[in-house]
Amino acid sequence: MLPRDTNSHGTIFGGVILSHIDLAGGIAASRQASRKFVTRAMREVEFIAPVYVGDVVSFYTSVVRQGTTSVTVKVSVEAERGKEPRHRVKVTEAEVIYVAIDEAGKAIPVR
Repeated sequence: MLPRDTNSHGTIFGGVILSHIDLAGGIAASRQASRKFVTRAMREVEFIAPVYVGDVVSFYTSVVRQGTTSVTVKVSVEAERGKEPRHRVKVTEAEVIYVAIDEAGKAIPVR
């Protein structure tokens, strides 16, 4: 994470982490089917630990549910402390629901 992403407390903005969660989950959804997906919901995001400038942040995804038009992806976030290499802490996790859409923005089957 870079200094431009910090708040006045010197930690990374939660919104920056949320943005990366959405990107990581979107990649996982698109691997399920070559469709255009949009974010429908992000559930239960609770920050457990801060992220600092210099931390290496990893986003791990797994598909937990596939519906007719949607894919739900769990995204787990860990930070490897820049000042303590190999020391990892859980930052947060979220379930993100993506809906497959056509060119008109209408929901379509995932498969």
